[in-house]
Amino acid sequence: MSASPGLAARFALRELRGGIHGFRVLITCLALGVAAIAAVGNVRMAIETGLDRNAAVLLGGDAEIEFSYRFANAEERAWMEVNSEAISELVDFRSMLGSGPTEDPTRTLVQVKAVDDAHPLYGSLTLEGATDIAPDITSALAPQDGTPGLIADTTLIDQLGLAIGDTVSLGEQSFRISARLLQEPDSVTQGISLGPRVIVLRRDLAASGLLSEGSLFESSYRLRLAPDANLPALRDEARELFADDGLQWRDRRGGVPGVSRFVDRLADFLVLLGLAGLAVGGVGVAAAVKSHLDAKTETIAIFKTLGAEARTIYAVYFLQIGLLALLGIAIGIIAGTALPLLAAPLVEARLPVPAEFRIYARPIVEAAIYGTLTACIFTLWPLARARKVRAAALFRDATAGGHLPGGRDIGVIAILLAILVSIATAFSGNAELTLTITAGILAALAILAVAALGLRLAARRAARTTLTDRRPPLRWAIAALGGPGSETVAVCLSLGLGLSVLASIGQIDFNLRNLVLSELPDRAPAYFLVDIQSAQLNAVREESLARAGVEDIETAPMLRGVITRINGQPASEVAGPHWVLRGDRGLTYASAPPPGTRITEGAWWPADYDGPPQMSFSAEEAAELGLNLGDEITVNVLGRDLSFEIASFREVEFDTMGINFVMIVDPAALAGAPHTHIATVYMSDREAEGPYLRDLSSTYPNVTAVRTRDAIERAAEILSGIGVATRWGASITLLTGVIVLVGAAAAGERRRIYEAAILKTLGATRNRILASFALRSALVGAAAGTIAIAAGAIGGWWVTTQVMEAEFTFSWTSALGIVIGGALASLLAGLLFALRPLAAKPAHVLRGRE
Repeated sequence: MSASPGLAARFALRELRGGIHGFRVLITCLALGVAAIAAVGNVRMAIETGLDRNAAVLLGGDAEIEFSYRFANAEERAWMEVNSEAISELVDFRSMLGSGPTEDPTRTLVQVKAVDDAHPLYGSLTLEGATDIAPDITSALAPQDGTPGLIADTTLIDQLGLAIGDTVSLGEQSFRISARLLQEPDSVTQGISLGPRVIVLRRDLAASGLLSEGSLFESSYRLRLAPDANLPALRDEARELFADDGLQWRDRRGGVPGVSRFVDRLADFLVLLGLAGLAVGGVGVAAAVKSHLDAKTETIAIFKTLGAEARTIYAVYFLQIGLLALLGIAIGIIAGTALPLLAAPLVEARLPVPAEFRIYARPIVEAAIYGTLTACIFTLWPLARARKVRAAALFRDATAGGHLPGGRDIGVIAILLAILVSIATAFSGNAELTLTITAGILAALAILAVAALGLRLAARRAARTTLTDRRPPLRWAIAALGGPGSETVAVCLSLGLGLSVLASIGQIDFNLRNLVLSELPDRAPAYFLVDIQSAQLNAVREESLARAGVEDIETAPMLRGVITRINGQPASEVAGPHWVLRGDRGLTYASAPPPGTRITEGAWWPADYDGPPQMSFSAEEAAELGLNLGDEITVNVLGRDLSFEIASFREVEFDTMGINFVMIVDPAALAGAPHTHIATVYMSDREAEGPYLRDLSSTYPNVTAVRTRDAIERAAEILSGIGVATRWGASITLLTGVIVLVGAAAAGERRRIYEAAILKTLGATRNRILASFALRSALVGAAAGTIAIAAGAIGGWWVTTQVMEAEFTFSWTSALGIVIGGALASLLAGLLFALRPLAAKPAHVLRGRE
């Protein structure tokens, strides 16, 4: 019987007439993995499309020019007026808002946005007030009885028990709450805020004392441009004219780069979790194909007896399984496309950015490619083994399990795997992340496979030891785990990989929370104080130290600057996109090294130094930037370029939460530069923190206090949101593993029926047989969980130490949950398919095997 595509297709379709009962696991596994990838891809495309179409609204203009701690000068303002149709100026800073009784006000940290009459250039604010709010912000903030208006975030009003019309203060200026702020069109571009948002007119801050020289603030100029404006040309011209003044440019082409990067990286990670789910599903595909082919051993042997060639048999079952795989992929694509559309109203309500949900082609193609390659990779192995079945197997009741694929088949599988990894790398755009996670998945599969084979070997030996003496159910269970054709390998691979992904995420999540909340230094400050004027510094220090509960206060002069050049070359070209070069960085001066400083290289300048400007740089960051002693660093401070020679490197420990600076310069270099001071306040009594803050804010209303724990809790909240997303992604992988587990239990049902018949014939009771089946399932599940703990610990350690650069702490609670969960899942699946074996009559079973 020669190989013929038509003949192979006819045989394949005839066998499918009997139904797809044996392939439900195959179809379900592929559908789940493909659906997860398609759904994540559709959500990402919806967000990217929403960001692109609303870029000008989200940015607040067609372009934005930003300066740190200064306003645009006359030349810069003139250039903006010439090249734009409208300009809106904004000032953003933190301050303390006072509310309640004038004699004893409550002080709360808020994020202040001071705007002009043109705000917003695009979009509109959603406000709620006691009366109808006028459409323009000038009317909404108009003064009443001489008191200017203030728009407050609704959470601030609710938390403080305020109402529309109440009077509050910022610095030395009183304001009247004129409206609740429900939504801002540009809120997504404003970054992380440690306090609720309030909006005022900039001119109303004139008497507040908050925007004095040296105060920490950011000024932004949003530009509405002509429809035919050449954005790249304008950007290049602005940078050429004003780059040395610390100008930072953004425009609608990439107005929300931080959000876009976050969405892309999170989506990439979730897609790769989907690939892990497909890998688990692939194990299920291989197990389902093997189970089906084992059941078809007689059919295959008959084909060969009648003269069928091996490639004909291969083609028959490849076509058959291929058709069912396509069915699973199609179901997954439909589900992955439909679910985001159905959930769009709920998702849009929770997203902080606009999204346009519709059917996108790219996620469908991407998911289909992943599903097809995965199906091929995991189908070819059992198929290659099956075509080696000899006709004699028909008369020996043998299976195809003892054969290994040939070298050509293994080569094809390796090529397909390489193609899958290459495509995943190209689609994600993050080669390092993709290759790392793919290597982790492959390593986990290899570890699980070796561990499963080791478990089988150990079970064979344990069954013959005194451990099982007088414990028949235990002996039967252990012997079954080590026997040929057992589900040990399939369960360890499928459930183990799902649990490994969950264990890794559990360890990472634990260490993130531990890093943020639990691993605080033994001596952490209670408050950071900013915007302390030089004339106030001594009084703030003395009055703070005189307070009960205050242990210490550390202060330092504070400026901010942008590193623009390294050795005369643009900094980004020399050192790349390092975090120190993104935006402005803290800068201070000191005549002597701060207490506890360890100089790693070079020397500090003398106390009375008055020579060329010198700088001490953080050693770790300097190594990452490729800096050496004697290099020249140019920093733009308040619109003026200052160049410093690196005189020393020093260790900087940011995790102490004290005052730390990447850059410290000699005092003479910044002589006469307007600046303020910062301070860290250490307190031994938490009960004294509230009264201290109230008194400090009342005496010095311009000083802003940031509570350390508030900042930590805000970071923990963000990490919690990321953790939820990754856990949902991991749950798909785990669900697929459970389905494969159920499939493996179902595939082994026939063998357990035969085992139960033999044991009943030998006098075993139903309870003992059930106990044996339960022990077998629980043991293999616990083994998979134990292996997953090791894999999860390795993955968690790598991410924590290499990516987060933090100390790794193993979470025993998470590990215990993984083992118990694995044992329970396997136990329940085993018991689910133990009823028919227990109910089968030995005579019927044994006669059928004669």
